[in-house]
Amino acid sequence: MLLFTAACGVFVASFGGRMVFQPGPTDFAEGRRSSLADYTGSSPAGVPPELASADPVTRGKYMMAVADCAACHTAKGGIPFAGGRPFKLPFGTIYTSNITPDVETGIGAWTDAQFLRAVHNGVGRDGKRLYPAFPYASYAMLSDADVLAIKAYLFSLKPVRNPTKPNTFAYPFNQRWLMAFWSALFNRTGEYRPNLDRSPEWNRGAYLVEAGGHCGECHTPRNLMQAMDQRAKFTGGAAEGWNAYNISGDPETGIGAWSPAEISTYLRTGFAPGRGTASGPMAEVVELSTSRLTQSDLNAIAVYLKSVTGIRSPSLPAIRTSPAARQPLAGSGGSDGRQLFAGACASCHAWTGGGSLYPQAGLTGSRSVNDPSGVNVVQMILSGTGRQPLGRPFMPAFGSVYSDREVAALANYVTARFGTKASTVTPRDVAKLRQQN
Repeated sequence: MLLFTAACGVFVASFGGRMVFQPGPTDFAEGRRSSLADYTGSSPAGVPPELASADPVTRGKYMMAVADCAACHTAKGGIPFAGGRPFKLPFGTIYTSNITPDVETGIGAWTDAQFLRAVHNGVGRDGKRLYPAFPYASYAMLSDADVLAIKAYLFSLKPVRNPTKPNTFAYPFNQRWLMAFWSALFNRTGEYRPNLDRSPEWNRGAYLVEAGGHCGECHTPRNLMQAMDQRAKFTGGAAEGWNAYNISGDPETGIGAWSPAEISTYLRTGFAPGRGTASGPMAEVVELSTSRLTQSDLNAIAVYLKSVTGIRSPSLPAIRTSPAARQPLAGSGGSDGRQLFAGACASCHAWTGGGSLYPQAGLTGSRSVNDPSGVNVVQMILSGTGRQPLGRPFMPAFGSVYSDREVAALANYVTARFGTKASTVTPRDVAKLRQQN
């Protein structure tokens, strides 16, 4: 019994230690590190050279776009930055805060020190701990100057009165003080440290991806304590009920086969020929963040992403790159799904999946239709594009038109016809995903 207890203790300690003591975000790239202050090369922080002479508010606006503040702090159909957007988590719903300069309900009374503490350490003006749904573990790598530039831009906005809604977390998740322990365990990276053995462009890309863009917050799986599992870096995660796919260097399930030009084009326009079109939260990232970055910064992001170690996602097959047959009845999938596709989808997407009028409507090469879970295909059927995104074709939402059974049949037909492996979505699966919208 004593030996069994000891063995259990060793296992728990080993498991917990592995969860807590993880590699840093850029540790996959070996090399000597330097503090930002001592780095003699072109600083990876700040705005790109094209904006070096811009006024402080313009520089802050650019860094705000890098950090993608608008996406989370704007409710759908609401006033930008006024907060109120709900995020449904496994233990309840949290609403984002108002970050306009309203003195009573926003950040108008915040000092520089208080703003820095919130962004870097996850501690609010009143001393209460913030939940890591606000990605301060990534923002901790931002320089003080960049964080204060964002604050300067936010303070240039018109104040909006909009009190933050209380979250719906149940005990013990409503105990904010517990976040102090989470932060002590998982917010230890600190300010970004340039790699002296990598190029300035690589370091700039690393800063944009890891610190500002916080890409890993969605594209990296979480451990049991809801921290990013850096040992499975960029192998895929989830965001608002959508799958955020593998963006590591794996050539089959990640973006290892993408060229740097394809990566930068996708981030600028939300589309790369033969690679699919951004949808869901990623489409929002493109619209509000990456499409507003300079080409030099997009190139730097591509350089960095191409260097990330490739790790295969075991749940994903290789992407089918060949078009489907032109005949409407060709391919597998149920007849119900085929009829729905014929009536509502074929006119834009084409029976081949190549897109009838716009290449952006093509399905060939898309990761979503090559995902056997069918999650993103279902979400796209339910919610469409929401609005006309970046001049791309508009896809209407069918959630109010089709039943759960019809949505499941259509999703399974699409993945069977255009993907490598058909999904087996059920009406119950669709019902659960509806709740995320």
